Amino acid sequence: MLRLVTRPLLIIFLTIFVNLVGFGIIIPLLPFYAETFGASPLVIGLLFAVFSLCQLVAAPALGDLSDRYGRRPILIFSLLGTVVSFVMLALAHSIAMLFAARIVDGLSGGNISTARAYVADITEPKDRARAYGIIGAAFGLGFILGPALSGILSGISYTAPIWAAAGITVVATAMAWLWLPETVHRARAGTGNPFSYLPALLQRPAVRRILTIDFIYWLAFATFQTTFSLFVSRRFGFGVAKTGYFFAAFGLLGACIQGGLIRPVVKRLGDKPTFLMGLGFGALGLLSAALAHSVILFALALVPLALGIGFGHPTMSSLVSLVARGDEQGRVQGAASAVESLGRTIGPVWGNASLQHYGEATPYISAAAFLLLTLLISVRIQVTDHNQPV
Repeated sequence: MLRLVTRPLLIIFLTIFVNLVGFGIIIPLLPFYAETFGASPLVIGLLFAVFSLCQLVAAPALGDLSDRYGRRPILIFSLLGTVVSFVMLALAHSIAMLFAARIVDGLSGGNISTARAYVADITEPKDRARAYGIIGAAFGLGFILGPALSGILSGISYTAPIWAAAGITVVATAMAWLWLPETVHRARAGTGNPFSYLPALLQRPAVRRILTIDFIYWLAFATFQTTFSLFVSRRFGFGVAKTGYFFAAFGLLGACIQGGLIRPVVKRLGDKPTFLMGLGFGALGLLSAALAHSVILFALALVPLALGIGFGHPTMSSLVSLVARGDEQGRVQGAASAVESLGRTIGPVWGNASLQHYGEATPYISAAAFLLLTLLISVRIQVTDHNQPV
C-alpha cells in the first residue's frame, strides 16, 4: 500500500511545487508590471482582489466537477487555465487585459483544492497529516524559488518572468497529464455553494467565532502581502529584483519556522496559545516594519512577522478543523475557505487604497490592528478536554 501511495504523492508534490514556483514568480512582479500600464495602487489592489473573488465563485463548482469526473482532468484544466492567464498577462497591452488574465486564472484556480482532495483519496486518515505536510512543503519551496527567479529574470524584462511562469506551469501540466493516475474518490472535494449553508453554521457561537477570526486573520495578511512590493518600492526604492529576493528570503525563513519550530511549540503549548503567540509576533512585526526607515531595520522586522505567520497559519487551520463535527468537516472547511477568500478579496483593495491615499505605512499599521483585534477575539476561545473550541 505504501508503495502505491508514494508514487502519486511524489507526483502531486512535484506538480504543486512547479505550479507554485510559477505563482511565486508573479506575486512580487505584478505591482511593478501593472504600474507600467499606468495602474494606481488601488487598481493594483483590485488586480489581486479579482483573482480571489473569481476563485471563490469557481472553487465549489470545480470541486463538484472533480467529484463527478475525477481529480486528474480538473487538475489539468486548472493548470491549463493558469498557463493561459500567464500568456495573456505577458501579451497584455492594457489594464483591461491584465484584469482579464487575472479573471481567467481565478475562474480556473481549483488546482490546490483538487490536489488536497487527491491527497485525501490516496492516503488513509492516519497518514493524511504527513501527506498534507508534504503539500505544505511544496508551497514553501515554491514561494522561495519563485520570487528568487522573478528577481533574476526581471533583469531581462518584466515579461521574461511571466513567460518563465507560463513555461514552468506547462511543465506541471505535462507532469499531471503523463504521470498522475486517477483515484477512487473517497473524500469529497466539493461541498456545494458555501454561502448556502454558511448562515446555519453561523448560528452556532463556536463556529461563528472561529470563522470571524479566520476572516480578520486572512484580511490582515492579504493587506500585508499585496502591498509589500509597493511598500519597499516607495520607502527603499526597490525594484523587482530586490523585492523578489526579499520575498524569497522571507519565504525561506517561514519554511524554517514551520519545518523546525511549529511542531515542538504546539506540542508544548497547544494550538490556542501558539496561535495567540503568532498573532502577537505578527502584529509586532508589522508595526516594526511600518516604522522602519532603513533596509536593515525592515529586514529585522520581518523576523517576528515570519514567526507570526509560521505559528499562526497552521494553528488557524487546526482551530477551524476542531470546531467541526465529524460528519461536517467538509462544510466547515468550505465555509472557512469562503471567508478566507473574502478576506483575500477585501485586504488587497483596502491595503492598496490606504497606501495610495495615506502613505505606505498605513496598510501595515492597519494590518497590525486587525491582528490585535483577532487576538482579543481569540482570547475567548476555550479548548475543552475533548479538544473542541467553545
